[in-house]
Amino acid sequence: MIKSTMKNLLLLSFYLIVLPALSQQPPGTDIYLFDWNKKKGTIVLGNPVNITARPGYDNQPYFHPDKPLLYYASADVTGRTDILEYNYETGITRKLTETPEREYSPTVTPDKKFISCIIQRDNGAQDLGKYPIEGGEPVVLINNLTVGYHAWMDNKRVLTFILPQPFTLQLVDVETGKATILAENIGRSLHKIPKQEAMSFAQQQPDKTWIIKKLNSNNLSVTDLAVLTTEKEPLLTWAPDGTLLRSMEMEIYFMKPGKNNTWNKVEIQKALSGISRMAVNPQGNKIAIVVSE
Repeated sequence: MIKSTMKNLLLLSFYLIVLPALSQQPPGTDIYLFDWNKKKGTIVLGNPVNITARPGYDNQPYFHPDKPLLYYASADVTGRTDILEYNYETGITRKLTETPEREYSPTVTPDKKFISCIIQRDNGAQDLGKYPIEGGEPVVLINNLTVGYHAWMDNKRVLTFILPQPFTLQLVDVETGKATILAENIGRSLHKIPKQEAMSFAQQQPDKTWIIKKLNSNNLSVTDLAVLTTEKEPLLTWAPDGTLLRSMEMEIYFMKPGKNNTWNKVEIQKALSGISRMAVNPQGNKIAIVVSE
């Protein structure tokens, strides 16, 4: 009887605390699209366009590898998110998903046939699924872990940020379901390193500072790319030429690991605030930047 009562109290706590949090409107953010130019060793971002000029949450941009398309998560007035597609040649936006679930972190799968994303459910579960890129019903890939973020290593292996704390880096084989824990206390930025069989992630150290690390895709060995002195979690992305970018509230810094380990400031031809996520297109001439409204 005591066990049953405790179970009911725990369930009640879940519904009182977790479900209202899920229904809350995410913070308002916008996505700006800039032209990317390199001039004498400096990166210059110009011609800014707010592609999500509306109140509300628009976030987590991801470029298609071949087409002039940018995918992102966008919340409606109830706080539920869907995946949208923006064509930056035509300026046309369309909905890729329209579901009762919440979709986050759209990512083009290596075969370019699907958009994989986090599917957040009303019971608090966060699965990894994929939608046909031309539209259709989703396929669930991972439903036994709470997935926060992900990046594809190859056609069947996906690198994942798994909740709860201490956040773990887990490599999941989506064909067998096997998950391997590779690291703990990691950050949210998971990326494939351009032109290498390698991935990058950030790991917090005992003194609360961070190290940006490289994971070899073949033997899963890990080496350091950059040591940071700040306790603030680094939010990162890569340009196709191997330039690593790091956002810092109102500024962006860049470096090229292995060639120049000094962080240099990106010139942005517009004042921005609350810079968080970024993505550079595979052609290396556009960058999407998420800012606070």
